Amino acid sequence: MPFAEAADGAAIHYRLHGTGEPLLLLAGQSNDHHWWDCVRDDFAARFTTVVLDHRGTGESDRPDTDSYSTPGFARDAVAVLDHAGIDRAHVYGTSMGGRIAQWLAADHPYRVGRLVLGCTSPGAPHGVERGPEVRAALSQADPDAARRALLELMYTPAWLAEQERAHPGREFHTLGDPTMPAHARRRHLRASARHDAWDALPRITAPTLVVHGTDDAFNPAANAPLLATRIPDAGTFLVPGARHAYFEEFADVATPAVLAFLAGSAVPQAPLP
Repeated sequence: MPFAEAADGAAIHYRLHGTGEPLLLLAGQSNDHHWWDCVRDDFAARFTTVVLDHRGTGESDRPDTDSYSTPGFARDAVAVLDHAGIDRAHVYGTSMGGRIAQWLAADHPYRVGRLVLGCTSPGAPHGVERGPEVRAALSQADPDAARRALLELMYTPAWLAEQERAHPGREFHTLGDPTMPAHARRRHLRASARHDAWDALPRITAPTLVVHGTDDAFNPAANAPLLATRIPDAGTFLVPGARHAYFEEFADVATPAVLAFLAGSAVPQAPLP
C-alpha cells in the first residue's frame, strides 16, 4: 500500500492498476479512491491508472490544518506522481477532482499529457452555482432525506430504482467517505467552495476535453461551455440525460468517448446547450 509524502509531510495513499501510459484519476469532494471503482477496470485495460485518497479521506492523513485547497490537492497529486516515478500522466478529474485537475494542468503543465474535466466548474466567482433548492435539499436535518436528495442529484430515478431492485442495500461510492472526520468534511467543503481557477485556465496547454451530463443540477451543465471557452482549444462532450455521476450511470457513453480522446482520436462534439 504505497504512500507519498506531501510538501507538509502528510501521507497520501495511492494505488496503481493496469498497464500502459499513466492515467491519474481524481475523485470528487469528500471521496476516496473508491469513487472510481465502477469504471477503473475499463481504463486500466488501456492505461496504468493511478488513484489516490485525497487528504482527509481513505488511508491518507487527515490533518486538522489549513492545508486543504484545490491547488494544495493538486500539489498532493504531484507528490503521488513523484513517488510513483511518473514524470507525465494523462489526468481525468470529476467534480472537485476536476477543479483539482485544473490547477494541476495550469501550475504543472509538464506533468499533464491530455486532460479531461468532468462535471466540474471554474469556481464560484465566474461559474454557475447550484440553485437554492439543491442547497436546501442537501442541508435537510433528516440524514436519510439528505442522502436520498444527494442520490437523486447523482443518478436518474429510473437507474436508481433498477439498482435498488437488482442490488438491495448496495453501496454508492459517490456519496462520500463515511470514515471522514467532521473537520475533514468541513475543510473539503471549504476548499471546493473557494476554488477559483478562472485566471489560470488560459495557461492550460494540455489538450482538454470537458465532459458533463446535460441534466446535472448538482454542478450545472452551464459550466461546461464556460470551461471550454476559457481553456485554449478545449472540446466539449455532453452526455444527454445524465446527472452528476454521468461517469457511472452513463459509462457506456462517457467512457468510450474519454478513452478515444486520451488515445488521441477525435471525439464527436455534442452541441452545447
